[in-house]
Amino acid sequence: MAKVAFLGLGVMGYPMAGHLVKQGHDVSVYNRTFSKAQGWAEQYGGQAFSTPKQAAQGQDFVCICVGNDDDLRSVVLGEEGALAGMHAGSLMIDHTTASADVARELAAIAKEQAVEFIDAPVSGGQAGAENGVLTVMIGGSESAFAQAQQIMPAYAKCAERLGDVGAGQLTKMVNQICIAGVVQGLSEGLHFARSAGLDGEKVVEVISKGAAQSWQMENRYQTMWQGEYNLGFAVDWMRKDLGIALEEARRNGSHLPLTALVDQFYSEVQGIGGNRYDTSSLLARLEKYRRS
Repeated sequence: MAKVAFLGLGVMGYPMAGHLVKQGHDVSVYNRTFSKAQGWAEQYGGQAFSTPKQAAQGQDFVCICVGNDDDLRSVVLGEEGALAGMHAGSLMIDHTTASADVARELAAIAKEQAVEFIDAPVSGGQAGAENGVLTVMIGGSESAFAQAQQIMPAYAKCAERLGDVGAGQLTKMVNQICIAGVVQGLSEGLHFARSAGLDGEKVVEVISKGAAQSWQMENRYQTMWQGEYNLGFAVDWMRKDLGIALEEARRNGSHLPLTALVDQFYSEVQGIGGNRYDTSSLLARLEKYRRS
């Protein structure tokens, strides 16, 4: 049994922390809205605390899953931040999708306190978190990665070290870049099928057996065809992630024309009120143009 603090109980963190309890770990939690932490504790039997420092005190692992770089700094740093409560030899595992810069920044600060840090963004969405089958992309030392294996199997089907601190975040950027292009292609295909008067389900049944097959096609085409976009990971968050990737690309000299274009398409989805739609809602934008 490990002693774990989990900071951030959103759609991903809430079930992830729950899986840790189910695997027999001693879990304390913090959430910006304290009532949500209390509700989690009532459901799973862990302890809820009103500050990150309190939740982290005495724990060997501190997992974090919050919104962005600034949110991350706010729960890690300062007199009531997690680092103020962590002891030498403990490990901070950051599951936030954030910049590689903030990962390196916080790792350097943690090292001054003899605390290990790994950046460990996840993929798999809300369903992956709820089912405990996330993929985790990790940047950090080999020893910290080995240490993390004591708890990560509780909520992950795959956890791989990609390099030093920052490599996890960079890999998550690759993940989001690839998703953006695939979802746009699937959206255009379904849009074309509808405009041509085809049966979308029969079309996908056929083409999914060939080279067009993708996770997005297998898991999202039916809801897309029905105009349902309430499956978790929101457009607002995708735009945040793509913004991080595009900023990194400007610095490392990458050319991401499709990613930049799809990011603008997502801004149009926001413009029609789809901020909280899931990322498959690129089709909603095309269907709006078809009807107008």
